Amino acid sequence: MSETAGTAVDPYVTIVLPCYNEQDHVIDEVERICTAMDDSGFSYELLAVDDCSTDETLLRLREAAPRFPAMRIKAFHRNGGSGTVRRIGSQEARGEIVVWTDADMSYPNERIPELVQILEKDPTVDQVVGARTTEEGSHKFLRVPAKWFIRKVAERLAGQRIPDLNSGLRAFRRDVAKPYLRLLPPGFSCVTTITLAFMSNQHDVHYMPIEYAKRAGKSKFGFVSDAYRYILQVLRMIMYFNPLKVLMPPALWLVAIGMVKGVWDVVHYGFYLTSNTIVIFLSGMLIGSVALLADLIVRSRGE
Repeated sequence: MSETAGTAVDPYVTIVLPCYNEQDHVIDEVERICTAMDDSGFSYELLAVDDCSTDETLLRLREAAPRFPAMRIKAFHRNGGSGTVRRIGSQEARGEIVVWTDADMSYPNERIPELVQILEKDPTVDQVVGARTTEEGSHKFLRVPAKWFIRKVAERLAGQRIPDLNSGLRAFRRDVAKPYLRLLPPGFSCVTTITLAFMSNQHDVHYMPIEYAKRAGKSKFGFVSDAYRYILQVLRMIMYFNPLKVLMPPALWLVAIGMVKGVWDVVHYGFYLTSNTIVIFLSGMLIGSVALLADLIVRSRGE
């Protein structure tokens, strides 16, 4: 269900705002975003998507709609997750620039025009990400080292420095992102996906330092489940675009270890190769063959 409040001319910016059980502060967030965009001079639409909230979030949005003519409300009939909201919102966006953010008061949404300005002034940049300088989420003691580890794995695989892998505040060019939207998972790791999709295809990503506040309301982040999904999604995205980065290093290591072990066996056992040497060497060869086959498939997709 979509409730449209728009103009005949397409806006320059579309802001996708996922809303799930945010009744106590969603209007404050909408007002903050609209005030900043009104002052910026950019034409825009605010696409507020209610992800089948169980509280009065949708009712509050509908009541406030007359105050915000640039706001377009879309209501889901079942909960799809933040990734689904962002994917569908981006696909339905009318603006050239799409902005993702959250409705929990944690991101400095008054700075959204700054992200848009970077894209407007520099045509070589395709995505601008708000890189958080602090960590204020739940399970902070566990999240900080876990996110650091995941980010380092992503940097190693992507071959680029990534100051913030999963920031929820970002702006990007709609046309550049369009081929990658179908890859977005339904959960929080959608932000990781769009980052790695851009980087893996040589689209420049710019990072802008931002403050990060403690969220309003209850966090929907599950530490164990979402951390697992983040790691899995990093590996999945690199495998999708550059499988050699993931598979070839362990293949070469296994082959090298197998050869060294083979020399050891020849010297100590009189030209006899032990079974574990053969297994290690063949495992490396098999993984290397899979890596080359996967790379061939990637190169033949024509994307």
